[in-house]
Amino acid sequence: MAKLAPVTRGEPDGLRVPAVEAIERRGDAVVVRLAGELDLYNAADVTAALEQLAADSPSRVVIDLSEVDFVDSTALGTLVEARRQMGQGGLVLVAPGHDVARALEVSGLDQHFTVRSSVDEALA
Repeated sequence: MAKLAPVTRGEPDGLRVPAVEAIERRGDAVVVRLAGELDLYNAADVTAALEQLAADSPSRVVIDLSEVDFVDSTALGTLVEARRQMGQGGLVLVAPGHDVARALEVSGLDQHFTVRSSVDEALA
């Protein structure tokens, strides 16, 4: 029987990119740039970063999803919890790609999050 190669949605060499790519303060708001796959394996990293930001009480947290390729239900739960902690107006999702936008739509979460097309639009 032939051995199957493992399936990965990470980088071509099989390495995963860090979920939290960058955190940048812009005035009284914070932009969190996420990347790669957001799933069970790195949801704790995203949760920790967002909880730390919530403790600083920024006026708005903008989550840039433009570099996110995949999101699972665990990661969606992380975003829901962050929105609960920061309030509806305090958390804005930006530039979800087709697959991420579809996950938000299928789950019905697109009706509960503010979604903008760019970071500048979210900060305006």
